[in-house]
Amino acid sequence: MSQTHPIQVGNIKKGSHVIIQGFPCKVIDFACSKPGKHGSSKMHLTASDIFTGRKYEAIHPTDLTIYAPFVTKKEYEFIDFNEEDGYLNLMNDEGQEKTDLQIKDKNLLKKFKAAMEGGDAKTFTVYTISAMGVEHVYDIKEN
Repeated sequence: MSQTHPIQVGNIKKGSHVIIQGFPCKVIDFACSKPGKHGSSKMHLTASDIFTGRKYEAIHPTDLTIYAPFVTKKEYEFIDFNEEDGYLNLMNDEGQEKTDLQIKDKNLLKKFKAAMEGGDAKTFTVYTISAMGVEHVYDIKEN
């Protein structure tokens, strides 16, 4: 199955997902210029990487077709955390274990470790976002 699908630049809206410079991004702002004597109207896109938050900009003619990633969000039940390598042990809705995810965001990792220090048996839900074959933890909430 393909990891992307084509989308015409003129159909992009705020909140759409697009690929800019090879990175899956979410559009946070756009501006469309009027057609002039040198061609069709152009769209100026400002987007942030869905994994790192880094901002990217691109300018394309509105009739150009670019690619957008298929983006999926998932929830997992937290089972365990390996403090040595930072990997999480998670379980999905079907009861299958997932052990290949790390918390890469330092602020999220601090928040998670602080929440775990209570000592009581706490339960957490781990939220992930995936696109283009990469899955990333973006939030953890205590149940």
